[in-house]
Amino acid sequence: MTYPILLIVHLLAAAAFFGTLFFEVVILSGLRRRLPSGSQAVIDQALSRRAREVLHWVVVLLYGAGIGLAWQHREQLSQPFSSVFSGLLTLKIILALSVVGHYLLLAWLLGSGRMTPARSRRVHLAIFAQLVLIALLAKGMFYL
Repeated sequence: MTYPILLIVHLLAAAAFFGTLFFEVVILSGLRRRLPSGSQAVIDQALSRRAREVLHWVVVLLYGAGIGLAWQHREQLSQPFSSVFSGLLTLKIILALSVVGHYLLLAWLLGSGRMTPARSRRVHLAIFAQLVLIALLAKGMFYL
């Protein structure tokens, strides 16, 4: 794939990923307080199931295109802090790997039965904060 195609795929997948998390963290969290407790669980289960189905493919596209883009910048990444661009790209990659780590933590908490609403909220907020930083770094790479 050429660089522009990778960039477009990465951008669209990032928008879908960020938008989904924005919906969960900002919109849905406020809505949960206004719903009866019985309906909260039903909505959470249905949304969670659907989000996992869709996000698996979004994440594959996002990280696959990201790896392809990083490969195009491998020379700059060989000296990670030799320029503003390479430094910001390195930080962006570190944060992207941290997001993967947080999703693995979510999977482990769910699988081990240790997931609580408070833990879920904290992990989702941490991921959301990292995505905001990644978006800022992505813009900064080309403007700083």
